[in-house]
Amino acid sequence: MRSHGTHRISIDGLLGRVTMYRLVTIVLAALVVVYALFTATGVIEGLSTGDNLLALLVVLVASVVSNRLLGLAWRVTPHDESAVITALLLFFLFVPLPDASVANLAWFAVAAVLANASKYVLAWRGRHVLNPAAAGAVLVVVAQWAVGRDLPINALWQTAATQALLPFVAVGAVLVLWRTRRLDVGLVLVVVAGALVLSGLVIGFDTAVGDALRTTLYSYPIVFLAGFMLSEPLTLPPRRWQQLGVAALLGVLLAYPTAGPAFGLPEAPTVGPLSATPEVALVLGNLLAFAFARRTGVALESVGARRLGADTWEVAFRPRRPVRFAPGQYLELHLPHAGSDSRGVRRVFSISSPPGADVLTVAVRVPEPSSSFKRALLDVGEGATVRATGVHGDFVWPGGRHGDRPLLLVAGGIGVTPFLSQLRSGEPRDVVLVYGVGDGDDVPYRDELVASGVRVVLVSSAPPSSLPDGWTHATSPVVTADVVTSTVPDAADRLAMVSGPPVMVSAARSSLRPHVAALRTDYFSGY
Repeated sequence: MRSHGTHRISIDGLLGRVTMYRLVTIVLAALVVVYALFTATGVIEGLSTGDNLLALLVVLVASVVSNRLLGLAWRVTPHDESAVITALLLFFLFVPLPDASVANLAWFAVAAVLANASKYVLAWRGRHVLNPAAAGAVLVVVAQWAVGRDLPINALWQTAATQALLPFVAVGAVLVLWRTRRLDVGLVLVVVAGALVLSGLVIGFDTAVGDALRTTLYSYPIVFLAGFMLSEPLTLPPRRWQQLGVAALLGVLLAYPTAGPAFGLPEAPTVGPLSATPEVALVLGNLLAFAFARRTGVALESVGARRLGADTWEVAFRPRRPVRFAPGQYLELHLPHAGSDSRGVRRVFSISSPPGADVLTVAVRVPEPSSSFKRALLDVGEGATVRATGVHGDFVWPGGRHGDRPLLLVAGGIGVTPFLSQLRSGEPRDVVLVYGVGDGDDVPYRDELVASGVRVVLVSSAPPSSLPDGWTHATSPVVTADVVTSTVPDAADRLAMVSGPPVMVSAARSSLRPHVAALRTDYFSGY
């Protein structure tokens, strides 16, 4: 158990050094390099490395330029990295090109322009409804059909699922899903779609099981879809059970052309130029997800920042319209700024204010040196507008049959943030907070915790100079199972929730699990 925790820490620590968007860019770029090497050396035969890399250059330029121009037209700051990711995804949808003729390259550029346009035109309150790459692939086919042209390009997907490249696609998909904490969501899509396609091949086409398995793996882009397109955060609903449902539904849609007729169902219909292709399935899944859990962008007016501790700040915003969220959820802030570093211009923060408050607050730790994003966030002037892409997360207090169970909240440093929202919401629960800090006299949100009336066990290397009534102190550099069991005698009867940095969460999960009734975790990877 301990070795597993160490392994997870190393993965989280490595992946947490880059933002989710940067990780996707790196992984997709690495797949392009592998693809180019394989086509150049004959591992993947019959494809022109030069022609397809030329196509990649065209789609990259078209995607970034169109995204910037559309941003100017809509008077919003465009996200260049999002446009790069869209271009890389389109590359894997359309390669191999029949040839790198001017007509084919022009249509490839049109696909990139339409993909980026979908983010602005097919949007609801600042949030795009469709995965841009899938939308571009569908819209370019409609555009070709509308002008009466032959279809020089169409989404092919063979490269994403080819036998030689699949192991690399799978590793990249796992990294992205691990980083985004959607490994279970991706797995649902893979299992549902894979099982249905396999069954359809065996039952409907009388294919031997071994051959059907190879066809499922190497001819269907299931893993690529799960890792790089389903995981796109702006087109998923906010709650985990909703995401799992969308993944299962997408698996059915993806497999239907093969599995449906095999089980006696009608063949998938063709509408105009569109048939039941993977990108059409993804677009339908996006639409159903939008209807299932409507997502909205959030415009926030900066109110200012206040220091909570030595390197911890609270940033406050006044929403332009009411923001609906459950205590414990987080939002993703989009803050374009000059001189942005490799961490990018988007970051997620747990909400520390309760629902219904006049201002919405988040906490941020700003060590030295700090990222450009955090410096820019503290420098936002009062009255300036900051946009959030939406509210997400499942780290909420358990309800239903567990609604009256006593809770054990374990926080490390700024990991107390989601608990603040929960404690401030006023829901009556039997709660104990075990709070690990570096300095017992530097406790972020000390006054707010006192006002909440929650029982607090403060954990630090040295005792503080004073403790509020009802608080106790445990001398330890970190929160351990021994600290918890010695200070919370009824821990075994409590549902535990652990929040903090990956190292702290992994260690606490391993050591606490045998000593509590149940355990849930949330960690600030890449924070």
